[in-house]
Amino acid sequence: MRWRLNMSRGQTRYPGKRAQSRCIRNSQWLGLGRQCQEATGHRCAQTRPGRCPSHCPAGSCEGPSRPAMLILSCSSKLRLLEGMLQRGLPDTLPVYGAVMHVNRGNPAGQEVLVDSWPAFKTVLTRPRREVARDPSDYFTNLYTAFYRDEGACRALLENSRAVDWGQAFQIQGAPADSARLSLQDGVYETIRDIARARGLEMETYPYRPLLHPDPPAMPQYRPDKGLRLAPVSPAHAMLLRDTWNFGRNSWSLRYLCLLIRHFPNACLLAPEGTPISWSLTDPLAALTHGYTLPEHRGQHHTRPVVGTLAAQLHARGFPVYTRVLPHNEPSLHTLQRLGFRILPGVFYQLMVRPGFTQSQSASALASAQDPAPSSGERPHTHST
Repeated sequence: MRWRLNMSRGQTRYPGKRAQSRCIRNSQWLGLGRQCQEATGHRCAQTRPGRCPSHCPAGSCEGPSRPAMLILSCSSKLRLLEGMLQRGLPDTLPVYGAVMHVNRGNPAGQEVLVDSWPAFKTVLTRPRREVARDPSDYFTNLYTAFYRDEGACRALLENSRAVDWGQAFQIQGAPADSARLSLQDGVYETIRDIARARGLEMETYPYRPLLHPDPPAMPQYRPDKGLRLAPVSPAHAMLLRDTWNFGRNSWSLRYLCLLIRHFPNACLLAPEGTPISWSLTDPLAALTHGYTLPEHRGQHHTRPVVGTLAAQLHARGFPVYTRVLPHNEPSLHTLQRLGFRILPGVFYQLMVRPGFTQSQSASALASAQDPAPSSGERPHTHST
């Protein structure tokens, strides 16, 4: 019994099964040659837009095309992908965290791409086109990548329909073992090569990745007398921006407001209601933007903040992980005392944008002295 593809409705209907339909419009194949519906998964040489010939059986038509790119937005497939990535932890961090947020309301407006389905070789998350409206907003233009096959990863990253190389962006990936470069070698090398070929500047920021293996076992500390735990308020966004070495602009303020309003966070308030220590989480589900005001450091204020935030994340099913600059020994020590374990290797965050000023970013990194845990004190999405 043959199925028929209803392109106008974006569904595949099966005769005799009125209740069954599959989301074809929600999973789009993009490339020079058109791709048949994801149920067949084959590459078609037909060039007429929006249609695959009925005489072309699955797998029989292989024409010249760019590497396949499937925007995976069908909810059932996204949940299945989440389970696959979960089984690969911790190697799949932070792509796993990004997919989890997509499956839970998608507050950052991300979308998920794979090279094939269900036997994918690479996964890429990126902001939706309507979200990445500002080509200079490297806070919002956040990508993550994970691959099982380096060639498939390179092919996808080189596809200008997968990565908008005309915008400033940042990309993150999972750490590799300590003998390798991390961010998985293929991601780093491909981004580096393409940036050089296009005359773009690329900056690399290294972090130590940390993961808590058993969040319920994390010791819980009460705040000192007169202090109280609370969520970070949007009214505090200006304070967070002004204490962030890589912030202090309209992009960072908008980004911080997004994190405060839509992602788990916690802070410690002084009696007058001013935050003295805080930590946020980002679209990758990582603890980030950890900071303690200089006059309140050395008093272990980060412990109750991190403990509270870790409990929130664990209750929602998220892993509890973060990233810290290698020289930030106070944060590393505090987190290890709370039970975090340093993962092998080094996590690299890459930033690509035209006209990037290397000296400015390097000096900002060098000046980072924050002893509060910071899941990525990086120039785009995390504080220093």
